[in-house]
Amino acid sequence: MPVTDTPDPEQLRETLLARVLDSLDDSKAEDVVQIDLRGKSAIADHMVICSGRSARQVSAIAERLVDTLKQELGVLSRVEGQETGDWVLIDAGDVIVHVFRPEVREFYQLEKMWLEPRAAASRA
Repeated sequence: MPVTDTPDPEQLRETLLARVLDSLDDSKAEDVVQIDLRGKSAIADHMVICSGRSARQVSAIAERLVDTLKQELGVLSRVEGQETGDWVLIDAGDVIVHVFRPEVREFYQLEKMWLEPRAAASRA
């Protein structure tokens, strides 16, 4: 059986998710929630939602994450909303990240839309 150098796609997805979570932790993102979308949506395998304390921190968290993914994994992410810093969406392919100011996060309540009812209720 020939040995291939093709990386395992599942391993690449898990590496991407781990690096996203590490970067958010390094940036002091708050209230980080990871949602497994496999079997629920075709848009991505994972969604990560977190908060920054201010518009400036939200933008900085997003910028650092995008730079980290590009430098360390070669992942080019699409970014929306970084200019205002209220809600930044980072599409890294298999992982989608939402970085909110707390008030904006409370208003949209994305966790309630994607988490299982029991898990969403415990976050309220």
